Amino acid sequence: MVLESTVICVDNSEYMRNGDFVPTRLLAQQDAVNMVCNSKTRANPENTVALLTLGSLKVLSTLTNEVGKVLSSMHQIEPEGEVNFLTGIKIAQLALKHRQSKNHKTRIIIFVGSPIDSDEKDLQRLAKKLKKEKVNVDIVNFGETEENTEKLTNFVSTLNGKEGTGSHIVTVSIGPSLSDALKKSPILSGEDMGGMGGSGFDFIDANQDPDLALALRVSLEEQRQRQEEENKSTGGVGDATPSAGLGDNVDLSQLSEEEQIALAMQMSLAGVEDDMLKAEEPTAASSTAATAEADDDLGDPDVLADVMADPEFLKQVMTELPGVDPSSEAVKSVMGNIQKGNKNKKEDDDDDDEGESAAKKPRKDNN
Repeated sequence: MVLESTVICVDNSEYMRNGDFVPTRLLAQQDAVNMVCNSKTRANPENTVALLTLGSLKVLSTLTNEVGKVLSSMHQIEPEGEVNFLTGIKIAQLALKHRQSKNHKTRIIIFVGSPIDSDEKDLQRLAKKLKKEKVNVDIVNFGETEENTEKLTNFVSTLNGKEGTGSHIVTVSIGPSLSDALKKSPILSGEDMGGMGGSGFDFIDANQDPDLALALRVSLEEQRQRQEEENKSTGGVGDATPSAGLGDNVDLSQLSEEEQIALAMQMSLAGVEDDMLKAEEPTAASSTAATAEADDDLGDPDVLADVMADPEFLKQVMTELPGVDPSSEAVKSVMGNIQKGNKNKKEDDDDDDEGESAAKKPRKDNN
């Protein structure tokens, strides 16, 4: 899952008193910011979020993974002044430079509901600078869409370049709430996001069931990592194990809720089975070697005789045989004859060994 530090820039200019977004533009932003913060931190617990105002240009909350601090600061914002788009982005960029984890990707999410009077050339220059420093920018354009859409679209296009897709712009017309518009937008469902829409399980409301949403995302991420490791180890072939490609080419939107949950559980179990099979392979090899060694030992007549002379061993064998009663007189007689024969054979072998030893001794010359 992506590690990311995000600065959320809220428009708190005087235009935010307008009631075209219920109840006001400012309060509509509060709900949207709440959803964005929860989505970021649930995508990865190590993600951090900060809060900045574009009207008063105040950093209300530095980068933190405690959503409560950000939301409490959000409720203290009051409309004042005019929007400072360029200056606000520069402050947000400076805040990202001071993030604690330098391996985090950087992103700025800007809510713009006021007319932007910045020069087009200044916007393009700032976009090129952000692109050079690998800072992605997501813009939520609402309220004054007729005046801002063209400027903001060109800004994002310059930031992305020819092939980039890391930055997005979402234009929200009057009617739907900002939160509903963001749920279906690439800001929360982009390919690099692990938010509520990023995992493909759109039927889940992460606010209602965060544990299930997190478990499904983790299952998909683990399956993706296993697949990448298998492709690397097999030179990209990717058919070494049954779990490879388990969720490939599956349109999750066409599956029911139960089918999607079953698919996620199947992915997790497939990885566990692979690990168990890998762990059992050396055990099976050692067991086979031990069995072969035992068979070789039993092929030795001396070893076999010693085994047959052991009364405890014979008794155990007789006990395990079906239909045989070890306490019967017939069984006891057979076991006694076997042990007696092995004892006589052992004594004969000892006599033969003594005779051979005497023959090898040198004779004394009486002369």
